[in-house]
Amino acid sequence: MVSKSPAPLLTRRTVLAGSVLAGLGATSFLAACGANERQGSSSGQGSSSAPAKGGTLTVLVSSTATNFDPAKSQSLAITSLGLVHRRLTAWKVESGKPAQLVPDLATDVGSTSDDGTTWTFTLKDGLTFSDGSPIRAADVKWGLERSFAASFSGGLTYHKDLLAGAAGYAGPFEGAHLDSIAAPDDKTLVFTLARPYGDWGWVASTPAFAPVPEGKGAEADYGLKPVSSGPYVLSTVQQGVKLELTRNEHWDAKTDDVRPALPDTVVFSLGQATDVVSQRLAADSAADQSAFGAGFVSPAQLVQVANNPAAKDRLVTSQSGALAFLSLNTRRGALQDAGVRKAFQYAVDKSAFQVATAGTAALAGEIATTLITDGIAGREEFDLYPTEKTGDPAKAKELLAQAGHPDGLSGLTLLVSQSNNGPAQAQAIQASLAKAGITVTLQVLDEDAYYAAINTVNAQEYDLALASWQPDFPSANANLQPLFATSAIGDGGYNSARYSNPAVDAAIATAQATVDTDAAAKAWVAVDKAVMADSPVVPLIYTRNSFLRGSKVTNFFIGAFPAYPNYLAVGVSS
Repeated sequence: MVSKSPAPLLTRRTVLAGSVLAGLGATSFLAACGANERQGSSSGQGSSSAPAKGGTLTVLVSSTATNFDPAKSQSLAITSLGLVHRRLTAWKVESGKPAQLVPDLATDVGSTSDDGTTWTFTLKDGLTFSDGSPIRAADVKWGLERSFAASFSGGLTYHKDLLAGAAGYAGPFEGAHLDSIAAPDDKTLVFTLARPYGDWGWVASTPAFAPVPEGKGAEADYGLKPVSSGPYVLSTVQQGVKLELTRNEHWDAKTDDVRPALPDTVVFSLGQATDVVSQRLAADSAADQSAFGAGFVSPAQLVQVANNPAAKDRLVTSQSGALAFLSLNTRRGALQDAGVRKAFQYAVDKSAFQVATAGTAALAGEIATTLITDGIAGREEFDLYPTEKTGDPAKAKELLAQAGHPDGLSGLTLLVSQSNNGPAQAQAIQASLAKAGITVTLQVLDEDAYYAAINTVNAQEYDLALASWQPDFPSANANLQPLFATSAIGDGGYNSARYSNPAVDAAIATAQATVDTDAAAKAWVAVDKAVMADSPVVPLIYTRNSFLRGSKVTNFFIGAFPAYPNYLAVGVSS
């Protein structure tokens, strides 16, 4: 996943760029406050002792345009889209705890009778849209089918790759339908997959599983006037200025266990400069007392916040976050040799990368040694290449010599996005590699060119690339498959190492097909170790995110995953 600058919807593109991570659509690479570095694991509450109903909550974001079309969205289940659209399943996120999969529109998280190929869901009683019409299984089917239409592309695609017979399907607007999405009655949905897939319950929490009234949503601007299934409706749209959500009178709290819907009104204030947002929230005056920033607090601003006693108590920091890593293009020159690639595990000074990221290790995040990020159930700590955090240049030179390169490596290119502090991070990598006899030239690209290079084979040749990744849902599956499966090379995929190993592909398929949660977790740890043994990437740090809130914002916290505030829980005090 990659990032640009904070928008109300957290997208995949917001979490993969070389030095950029996402707030709600994007912002600078991570930060946390040493003076408050673990507050994200505590209550992170506002000024009142208990969350209260009522009032207006304002979210300050830097993007100037957005929409609430579930087919086009890559929004995490706990961010802004979740205020308007429910899905079959949801995430229960609590302070300091891993996210749990829970029912949303459905009565449970899905059941399978054939080891993961067929999944059945039953809708709850009493579900209605904001127009007062009942939410039926056919509406969920229609919403999913609608996501296949070319004019509504851009959302997450897990379901498109998994549903049987979906290849070549172009949506329902010409009368064609997918037999692999069956709605035999108003309450029942049956999904037939092309292969067993144990995480289908998590996939059912992605935006495309939001219902759209059957026959509606053909218009291009549906995202600006959607029919809501959640506690809020989009009532005011002033693109470039603000979006305003007000209560959906047809939403029934008795059917919804994850959305307390505390504020009467939620306003997304658009086009706000990130540093100015931090200054405003630190000052905590007038309406800003009931606001929070969608974007990360920058390292420079964190220093100021840490020195402001009134403000630092309102800073909430994640325990961890996205994995930042150095990709080694396994199709290029000497990097085709795993022996050469292993030298990079020792050559990189991860502590220098921390400093380049946020000034200090405490602000940047913990040193990374595995690919499965913190906060994912079943994750295992291990280190196949134990060394000092400053690296071991002598060991790296030794491994290069053993691989037939006694004079080191020269002429390599390192791809990085010019956004935010990407060049500084790349320079830190460049300097540490030089100590190990590896000379690197930086290729600094704008964001669009960077993404094109990562997502398209041969769009831009490179040997190394700085990247980061936040999973789309809390499963190791979403950590590993998008980055290391052969199928994720090019064609819009995020396998920036161009890594292809048939044994790993088979292990990924086995892990994906495992329905038992504990067994699946063990299978994914085995994949993590197998990939690391091949060394297609160097894990750098598990980044941290810090967010600032006004003094009247309540119930503002970050769970163990994802590293963002739970928008669905936030309220304001009077």
